[in-house]
Amino acid sequence: MATSAASAGARRPTPRAPALRALRAALTGWAFSAPFVLIFAVFLALPILASLVLSFTSFGLADLQKPFGAQFVGLDNYSTLIHDEEFRTTVWNTVVYVALGVPLTIIVGLAVAVGLNHAALRLKGLFRAAYYLPVVTSIVALAVIWRFVYNPEVGVLNVLLGQLGISGPNWLGDTAWAKLSILAVIVWRNFGMDAVIFLAALQGVSAVLYEAARIDGATSWQIFRKITVPLLRPAILFLTVITTVGYLQVFEEPFVMTKGGPLNSTESVSMLVYKQGFNFFHLGYASAVAYTLFLAIVVLAVIQFRLLRPQT
Repeated sequence: MATSAASAGARRPTPRAPALRALRAALTGWAFSAPFVLIFAVFLALPILASLVLSFTSFGLADLQKPFGAQFVGLDNYSTLIHDEEFRTTVWNTVVYVALGVPLTIIVGLAVAVGLNHAALRLKGLFRAAYYLPVVTSIVALAVIWRFVYNPEVGVLNVLLGQLGISGPNWLGDTAWAKLSILAVIVWRNFGMDAVIFLAALQGVSAVLYEAARIDGATSWQIFRKITVPLLRPAILFLTVITTVGYLQVFEEPFVMTKGGPLNSTESVSMLVYKQGFNFFHLGYASAVAYTLFLAIVVLAVIQFRLLRPQT
């Protein structure tokens, strides 16, 4: 009996065993995640912190050889933004892109999703892929193609308008049309992602709710406004935030199609960051512009979360 009790006591786990297992599991997790953490720290976290420091300096081309000798200027770069006419122009252009582009992209995406969800289409998957194709296609390639479409002399758009007896404008060379022309391309390229996400959300709505509403005599518009939209609030919030962030950072389309012209009428804040940083090598000033844009993104995201979050 004494021998059995002794052997049972020997097999009883010690109090330190769970702690050792937890420590071993934690070390294993850190070992597997270490490559990503290292890459994230070196190529993302450190550059972000370095650019924040640069925004308080006059770092330029002459400081590349001695980066730690850059002159500290405090908030001068940020105060200069207030009096920079080009910065104010790019802010206005970006506000137009966001104010018009975000609602248009979401509305068109939702309309397409509703149509695909209710239509009895045999090739519904093909239509989904077709709408989503511009999202995964190279932005530069699409911008080059659309630049030829907008060509005032031989572009497809003006040729078709000429067949109707309409003289098409210089879409990308006229300040009255350039911004809207680029905006149309951006909306066309992005609404497919919104449509796919909205369609997935719509397919998660129970058909019983729609049937009960029809039995009670609700119209299609009432069903959409009282049932569909409230149940889509999480998807609307998600898409509004990421679409707004995308439009605030718009760069490729105006850069490829107009280089920010004519007369800076299509230049965005992101283009100004690129111009100041890589054309003029005013890296401190470019960092200040970038962090001002970052602050605008954070503020708008917080506002959108407060206004559009699902009601509990």
